Amino acid sequence: MGGLSIWHWLIVLVIVMLVFGTKKLRNMGADLGGAVRGFKEGMREGGDKPAEGPAQQVTGGKTVEGQVTGKSETKA
Repeated sequence: MGGLSIWHWLIVLVIVMLVFGTKKLRNMGADLGGAVRGFKEGMREGGDKPAEGPAQQVTGGKTVEGQVTGKSETKA
């Protein structure tokens, strides 16, 4: 009475397929695989980049470098 046998898992699988349908399960699997692949690529690329300096902002085709020193409020 401690563990689940193969028959229990088959029954659970059949119920899940009836509830979600095979197409939705296939799409969820593809989405999960794409997310894992993207995460692995991001981790691989993250180690290759050197540390960045101060914050950069692109304005009108020109790069503006600076450092945030305080809060600024704008009135609309």
